[in-house]
Amino acid sequence: MTRWPAPTATRPVDGVVEVPSSKSLMARALVLAWLADEPTSVHRPLVARDSLLMAGALTALGATVTTADEGPWTVRPGRPVGPAVVECGLAGTVMRFVPALAALTGVPVHLDGDPRARERPLGGLLDALRTLGVGTDPDGAVGLPVTVRGRGAVTGGPVDVDASESSQVLSALLLAGCRFGHGLSARPLGPVPSRPHVEMTVAALRERGVDAGWHPDGRWTVAPGVPLGGEVSVEPDLSNAAVFVAAALVTGGRVRIPGWPRRSLQPAATVLALVEAFGGTATLDAEGLTVTGSDRLRGLGTVDLGEVGELTPTVAALAALADRPTTITGVAHLRGHETDRLAALSAQIRRLGGRAEQTEDGLHVDPVPLHGALVASYGDHRMATFAAVVGLAVPGVVVQDVSVTSKTMPGFPALWTGLVA
Repeated sequence: MTRWPAPTATRPVDGVVEVPSSKSLMARALVLAWLADEPTSVHRPLVARDSLLMAGALTALGATVTTADEGPWTVRPGRPVGPAVVECGLAGTVMRFVPALAALTGVPVHLDGDPRARERPLGGLLDALRTLGVGTDPDGAVGLPVTVRGRGAVTGGPVDVDASESSQVLSALLLAGCRFGHGLSARPLGPVPSRPHVEMTVAALRERGVDAGWHPDGRWTVAPGVPLGGEVSVEPDLSNAAVFVAAALVTGGRVRIPGWPRRSLQPAATVLALVEAFGGTATLDAEGLTVTGSDRLRGLGTVDLGEVGELTPTVAALAALADRPTTITGVAHLRGHETDRLAALSAQIRRLGGRAEQTEDGLHVDPVPLHGALVASYGDHRMATFAAVVGLAVPGVVVQDVSVTSKTMPGFPALWTGLVA
């Protein structure tokens, strides 16, 4: 493990940060490229562990994927001719999107991943696939390791889906569902966390020429169709950008992020609203986004992050440094991420001398003066960046394993240190 002393800001930050591309959009671009009939070039690709794991998975499923450190990635569709093995690592998009793709092959596809991946919920997806006639080994499996026994085609049609633990379950079925014989009509059993990520999936399908959408009766549907190949470009990752935005808020400084989209499939508007709520200002122009902090970091009172749960670690870090308590709600599903993020955040804020308690669906943070400490990252990239944000204001914060940030943000330590310095 690489211990990393998080730099403390001695003055307001002032810098420009080129944020890597979106992990979520990159995953969808690669999956849709596998589902297409013609090659796809993915421009501005995210070169990170999760993307490389997805590229490896699609290669195992018969595609030819050409990756590059610079320049576009290309995907030429194909199907496997024999049994396949997929390494999921700790990538939720791989462990959830790929089983639905495997259902379209005519071979057994075995999936496994890191030890923590075996604890992450997968039962809702596997139950839905079995309802659609796809076999799994073991029958009744609820997680990794699992073997999906595709028959080369899936009839599709209506299916009830438990996506309460991850919106990726619904996204996985919608993506693959465009190649089902009758498409897919999925009715969620209960609330779906991070609904904007499902809307992102629908928009990505539409951009590639496939009819998909939500209906007022509560169903998500995708019509049978073949996604277009061709040229695709991936937006900057706005969830990762939020960490750099936080640097401006904590230090009362200024951070500029080029390429911030005026319209986005990601939670752009939510990030801007949080900036204002914490007491900063956000200015969007033709060159991108500029965030300026103030001399006071305001607590939020109560904030529902149910649709943007990935922002919770960053918001929790800011809340621990703010001037009044913050209660985060709507994020019970974070217990099934790379780690139990609610337990991890609560434990690490307390390790830093703070006050934090888990609630039924979130976290309550009561800010008090903090002190330095060795902060565990739990193999979770967002726990590492949580510690980096706290370290801006608290000397002596050390991240136990900063290398986990390579999952979605290669080069994070250098980017962060460069901004603070």
